Amino acid sequence: MSTCVTCGSELHPERAAKYNYCTRRECRERNAKGLKVLAVGVNKAADQYEVVDGRTSAETAARADDERMPAVGSGKVAARARPPARRRPHRERQARSWSKPQQDLARIRNARGMRPDEIARELGLSTSTVIEMLLAARNDR
Repeated sequence: MSTCVTCGSELHPERAAKYNYCTRRECRERNAKGLKVLAVGVNKAADQYEVVDGRTSAETAARADDERMPAVGSGKVAARARPPARRRPHRERQARSWSKPQQDLARIRNARGMRPDEIARELGLSTSTVIEMLLAARNDR
């Protein structure tokens, strides 16, 4: 009968066929190794993955040995080559011609189905100002 390499307890014959450690949390954490999973075909319709093991083709295995590909469950995050983030040109905030309470009222009225021209008449502002106000409120969230 096989025994666990960590704690020495007996292993069930089915488990011993594949593993040399028991199912206790401490033994699993100490002995378990993550699987290397390789994306062999990734597209919009269906992604295809392959576990890298002895049956994997030589070409696929060579790609899997890349250090950027950690094993699944290893706790490491793959370093991906990402393009540098594009920054938007910094714009100075323009002085707004409305107050925060006016903006709140416009948002509430708009949420209840009022059109910008109706809101403008009610608040005594131009329609374009109300539209700017609503867009600014949406962008401030």
